[in-house]
This record gives sequence, structure tokens and C-alpha cells, in this order.
Amino acid sequence: MPHSVLVLITMHTAAQQQQQQPESAGITAACDAHLALDAASGPESAAVVENAEPVLLPTGTTTLAGDNTKYAIKTLVIGGIAGCTAKTVVAPLDRVKILFQTHNARFVKYTGTHFGLFRASAAIYREYGVRGLFQGHSMQLARIFPYAAIKFMSYEQLKMVLGKHVGDQHVRNFLAGSLCGVISVAVSYPLDMIRVRMAYLTPASGVPAERVFSVARMIYSEPAYRFGLFNFFRGFPLSLMGIIPYGGVSFLTHEYFTSLARSRFAHVAARPIDGQNSRGRRRKQRELRGWAELAAGGLSGIFAQTASYPFELVRRRMQIAGAHDPARKASAIKVVREVWNTGGVRGFFVGLTIGYVKVVPMFAASFYTYEKLKVLFDLE
Repeated sequence: MPHSVLVLITMHTAAQQQQQQPESAGITAACDAHLALDAASGPESAAVVENAEPVLLPTGTTTLAGDNTKYAIKTLVIGGIAGCTAKTVVAPLDRVKILFQTHNARFVKYTGTHFGLFRASAAIYREYGVRGLFQGHSMQLARIFPYAAIKFMSYEQLKMVLGKHVGDQHVRNFLAGSLCGVISVAVSYPLDMIRVRMAYLTPASGVPAERVFSVARMIYSEPAYRFGLFNFFRGFPLSLMGIIPYGGVSFLTHEYFTSLARSRFAHVAARPIDGQNSRGRRRKQRELRGWAELAAGGLSGIFAQTASYPFELVRRRMQIAGAHDPARKASAIKVVREVWNTGGVRGFFVGLTIGYVKVVPMFAASFYTYEKLKVLFDLE
């Protein structure tokens, strides 16, 4: 067969493959054209071309990796924004809850009383003004952004990885939520330690509140541990124990309630299908109405708070132990014994009502902001 005819036949075959396989057409056609040019160089090459198998290079690998990197970066950013939004909404409640949990001497009288939450808030406002209700909030935002950013981003990534190995979606969601909680807590714990100590301190009226660096220096200089950095990790092992049910239950229940809203209650909880188009394509999941997303987030907060509250209470007591006695290490066993002796089982749930009042709007705002930003950035 003449070499020129062989070249034309081979290039015609490449064009047909380009029409049938659009995803790999460019690479296949390029390979065929390269073989055709080799065939034109000598008769011995023609036989190789006639008997050769088509050379198909892997396609889409780089694109998929790049898309996942972009997805991870976007979920990192919007996760941090969602966390800061939620914490700002509940900052005053969080301040009062810490004072109740740690049995602050000036506010213990409000614990367990009717409307104790509001009476304590009013007392703080009268003495310190609005800034008193947000004391330690700047440190809270500095902590919560990396915490929430890493939490949401790692949850999405872990859910994809575990989906390949874990068949049950509920088990997958729980494991992904627990693991992402452990990762985010490990990264942000020292900042949380400073924030809790700032929220606990109640200086006399007219005395300015302690600043971040002075509180950090105070914690570092406490003689409880030989290495000052260890003081920033008081209660850290217990925190890891508590985040497993907290993170796992929160994501598990949120996924369950949103799935329920999209299926059984879709006629009232989900937006019409006609409104689901996003940038020219139809979304895989129906977007929930605002009230449904808020309800799902609030319910997940109730379940998560109930499952993890005893761990949180003991951890808070350990974190502020240095404020009472700088040389005290405050082991978890000693704190548990103290709580049990003073309040029994109910002692481990002091402030839980305030916890509910706090976590419902916090989780609702967090998941709502996160899901709406995902829609805005066209993420699923």
C-alpha cells in the first residue's frame, strides 16, 4: 500500500475515534497521527502500524485532581466563614455558659435559678456593657475560623474517601464527622484554651479586661508543667474523647434530617425543581428552603450537645484550673470525682439548658451559612 494512502487511512480512523470518544479523542488522534508520520518514513514501519494496538493515555486524572483541590479550598474558606457567623450569633450565650460551667464565684448564684441565663447576662451588661458579653470573642473568632474551616473541608474529603470503603452511609457520616472533629480540635486547641480563660476572667468594675498576649503569657508561666507549652493543652485528651460523639453525631444527624427533608417532606421543605438550575446545569440534590435548613442544623446541635456535654464540662473545669491554682495539674479523674461529689449525675449536665439555647442557633446558623455558600459557589 502506498505510504501516502496509509497516512490518509490512519488519519481518517483517528477522526472517527474523535467523534465516538470525545473525552479521549484529542490524545488518541495525536497518537494515531504520530504513528502515521512514522509509517511514512519507511516500509518496515508500515507493518508495525497495521498490527499495533491503539495507544490510549489516561485522561481526566489531572483535571479531577485539580477540581478536588479547588473544591477543598472553597469548602475550607466557606467553612471558616460559616463557623465565625455562628459563633458571633451566640457569643453572649457562650460567655454566660462558660461562667456557669466553671462555677465562677460571682455568677454561681444564678446557676439553676429561673431565668438565670438572662439574669446573668443582664448583670454582665450592667457592669461591663456590650463588650462584657463579647469578652474573649476576638480570640474565639481567631480560633473558630481554622477550626470550622478544617472541620468542614476535612469532612467533605473524608466522606469521599470513606465512601469507597464503607457501605453504610450513616456509619460513613459518623466516622467522617468524628475524624474531622479530632483533626480540627488538634489544630485549634491552644487558641481555645486562651479563649476560655479570657471568658472566665471577671475583673472588677472599671478594670480593663486582660488582653490576649497577657493571658497567653499567664498560662505559659504557670508552674503546673515543666514545659510551659503543655499548659495550653490542659484537658486535651478529654477534648478528643468528647469530640468523637460531638462531631460524629452532629454530621450524622444533619445528613439524616436534610436527606429526610429532601425525600419524605420534599413537597414542603425543598425548593421547586425548576429553581434548581445552577450555572446552566441541574443540581444533583434539591436545595432546601431556609427554614428547613435551619431546623435540620438546630436538631443536629441538640443531639450532638447531649451526647458530648459531660466531656465538655470536665474539660472546661480542667482548662480554668490554673486560674485557681497555677501549680495544679487537674487530672480528669480528680475533676470527675469533684463534679460527682458536689452534684452527682446532674453535676455533669450543669448548664446543659444554656447549652441547648446556644447550640440550636449556633448549629442552625453554621450549617445554614455553609449550605447556602455551597449553592452560591456551585458546590455539592
